[in-house]
This record gives sequence, C-alpha cells and structure tokens, in this order.
Amino acid sequence: MTGKVYLVGAGPGDPELLTLKAARVLKHADVVLHDDLVGEEILRLAPAHADIRNVGKRCGKKNISQEEINFLMVTLAGSGLQVIRLKGGDPLIFGRIAEEIAALRKANIEFEIVPGITAALGAASTAQIPLTHRHASHALVFLAGHTASGDDPTNWRALVSLGATVVAYMPGHDYSNIARKLRSAGLSDETPCAIISRATTSDEQVFSSNIENLENAPHLPAPTLLVIGEVLRHAGHRFSLQEIGWPTSTPAVALQTQSELSFGSSVGASVFVATAPCRLSRGHPALAADTGTPRRQHPQRRRHPMSVEHERRREEQEV
Repeated sequence: MTGKVYLVGAGPGDPELLTLKAARVLKHADVVLHDDLVGEEILRLAPAHADIRNVGKRCGKKNISQEEINFLMVTLAGSGLQVIRLKGGDPLIFGRIAEEIAALRKANIEFEIVPGITAALGAASTAQIPLTHRHASHALVFLAGHTASGDDPTNWRALVSLGATVVAYMPGHDYSNIARKLRSAGLSDETPCAIISRATTSDEQVFSSNIENLENAPHLPAPTLLVIGEVLRHAGHRFSLQEIGWPTSTPAVALQTQSELSFGSSVGASVFVATAPCRLSRGHPALAADTGTPRRQHPQRRRHPMSVEHERRREEQEV
C-alpha cells in the first residue's frame, strides 16, 4: 500500500494563522519533515507516534540536502506512510516545491498541496501595510533576495517602471547594494521601505526608512522581509511621523518589541523606537496542546446593531 505526501504551508509564524486543513492533516501524520522555522506549537499538533524530523536550513546552513529530502518523501510514502512536508509560509512561494513535486511525480507518489499564509501577507497584516492601493500601487511583486546560481537576474528598471509594491524575501544585509540598484533603476530616494523581522511572532521588529537611508538599517534577526513602495505611506499609525509630531525629514524609523518609547541612533541615522503589536495567540485553546487535536471553538455571536433595531420595531408593531 502506497502512502501519500502532503506539501503543507505552516504560515508565517503565528500558530493561529495555520489553516484548518493543515491542522487536520497534521493530526493524521506518520512522519513530519519540517523546515527549521516551524514553531513547536504547530509541531505539537502531530500525533505522539509521529516521526518528526527537522530538514530545514538556517542562514545557509543545511541539515540535509534537497535530494535527501526528496528521497525521504518518496521512500517513506512508498512504504505506506502519511508524510507531511511542512514548510514555513506558503509552500508554493520560494519553497523549492517544484523540485519536490517533480520527484514525487517521477516516483508515482500521490501528493496534495495545502496552501498557507505567506510571510509577506502575515508581515503586512501585523504592520498594517496595505500591499496594494488604488491610488498608489496596482501591482504586487514577490522577489527572492538570492538565487541558486548566486546571480541577480532581476530587471530592476522594468520592476521600478511597474510602480508596484515590492516584497523581497531573504534580502540579506547588503541593503546599500539593494538601494544602489533601485536608485540606478530610477526609484526616488524618498520612496519608503520597511524591514520586518520575525513577522507575526512575539519577537517581531520593524525598521522603517526610505531608499536614501536604507543602507543605515540595522541587522535584524532572520527571517526578514524588505517591503518597498508608496503603500507604506498608507500604513498603520506606527509609520505616521506627522501624527506623533516627529519631523518628516527624520532619516529612519525603527519599531521594536520594547515596553516603552525610547530614542537612540543607528549608524548615524536618527531612530525612533516604538512598541510592536501584542500577540494574542500564545496558548490559544484551538491549538489543544494537551491532546494534539484542534478544538472547535464556539464564540458568542455579537448581534449587529441593525438586527437589534429591526427586532425592536417588530415587537412595537405586534403590540
């Protein structure tokens, strides 16, 4: 009997952002082959008998090669096991899923893809960044900060001409080189940008700046995303310098997980530090850590004011 492989997205970090389908298939896993960034709260959804293996890489350091991961999936599923290949974010975006699909097809192994919330969407939601805006950006581009060959195939001039919001995954720390490429392609120095570290987790940090001062950005903990575009001017209040009375000429704004407002400096750039949003998902009962099974929640429904008014009028008419 042949098993099956599920290529599953674990979401951007917050376990509450895991999909219901991902939680369901994890509950029935025999083997979980997971990326390094998948959190323990999500892994605890797998049954006690499941064989859980870390097959990810961190900062370029691999625990196992891609060929070995492909071999494990094919061999384990071929022996009749239900295999979960658990990837951070969405498996279809910068997750090497094409190589894994090719290996499974070649071996005639049944597989299914379970999508997840990609890091860009999770980061934008917690930082309150609208990734598109009908007056500022009609397109959204996801860009890999590095490639397998090490070359940069990006047509930066064509990218800039789109007027799109750009989200660079795994941008590294050579921000001066990125800024130089964007300037050479015609992007204004005043274009806002933000670096988001460990999005949707309790350790999230956001550094907000512009292209001119991007090279002064601090080295925030991985994983990070770089968001570039005019949509940042429409982001949450944390990005609005005018509303807090801060000079609009300030080179950079940093938002970190600190308990109160503070001031400092970063490589000669003025920095404003503010608290990051609270995370409400820790220990959420839907994750059911004690049984490994998601519990169905039955929240009390709030009655819409219009419904209440309609009911009141109907009672008056009956009287």
